[in-house]
Amino acid sequence: MTPVTIALESPRRPDVAALVAELDAYLEALYPPEDNHLLSIDALSEPDVRFFVARRRGEALGCGALRIDAGWGEVKRMFVRPAARGLKLGRFLLARIAEEARREGLGLLRLETGTLQPEAIGLYRSAGFVERGPFGTYEDSAISVFMEKAL
Repeated sequence: MTPVTIALESPRRPDVAALVAELDAYLEALYPPEDNHLLSIDALSEPDVRFFVARRRGEALGCGALRIDAGWGEVKRMFVRPAARGLKLGRFLLARIAEEARREGLGLLRLETGTLQPEAIGLYRSAGFVERGPFGTYEDSAISVFMEKAL
């Protein structure tokens, strides 16, 4: 099998922006606008964000981001294209994000996901994330799941 690479990339690359657009469409089909906490391409390009892309044979198959806050990081924009699911790309991306957070001196990772994504919740739990209450600017919501993991 051809190896998969995971590297920091610009979300502005056309194929990467298309991947993010695919993620947006997926989430917009699941949740109402007020429950979608999407970072735009501009926000993903800010200096406090590290954006990772998983590729095989040059094709962008998945992505994930680390947004750096004071002493902790937030996992954002995790997505693997349906055709690439089962390759453990989500697990690899999450591990790379945690590695980057440690490199940045962060001691905690947090995230928000939705109740309609049981596979994502399972991935995060298996990676050591535990449920917690809302954090940052998030408000409590019946369809949000907030999690964190000490690094």
